[in-house]
Amino acid sequence: MEVKQLLERYAAGERNFRDIDLFRAELSNLNLAGASLFRANLFRANLFRANLIGVNLYNATLIGANLYHANLSGANLSGADLTRANLSGADLSGADLSAADLSGAILSYAHLSYADMSRTNLHKAILINTNLSSANLSGADLRDTNIARVNVTETKFALGIGLSAEKKRELQQQGAIIEDMPKEPYASRFLSWI
Repeated sequence: MEVKQLLERYAAGERNFRDIDLFRAELSNLNLAGASLFRANLFRANLFRANLIGVNLYNATLIGANLYHANLSGANLSGADLTRANLSGADLSGADLSAADLSGAILSYAHLSYADMSRTNLHKAILINTNLSSANLSGADLRDTNIARVNVTETKFALGIGLSAEKKRELQQQGAIIEDMPKEPYASRFLSWI
């Protein structure tokens, strides 16, 4: 589908664009708020400053996409592939990024407060000056992630992968909630109660 046709259909009130192919599409500054782009192909698409509030991008492909300063607040990006995407300055507050792949993504100056990032792959992602307040990063892969000068007030890092003991202490001092695996297996603790 051509971008022009997409915009015409959106302007006419259509919101369901499931499985749409927008490979390398130019969508900067466009308003697609509330649209369903379920499993859409947005590989290397330019979504610079796009209004994507509440958009459903479940299992969408956004590899290498430019989402610089895009508004994705409340969006569903669960299971989406955002490998090497540029999300600098993007508003992802309250977004669902559970089980999304953000490996190598740039999230500097992004707003991720109250975002669900559980089981998210952040391997080699860049989170500098990122707002993660009250976000849930339970079970996230944080190996080789560049985390610096972030707001982690009430941010939950439970059972995460790849955080050094030093980084955990640093984040905890900044207000993060760090929970690790219990020292003894659950079964042995259960048996001790019997």
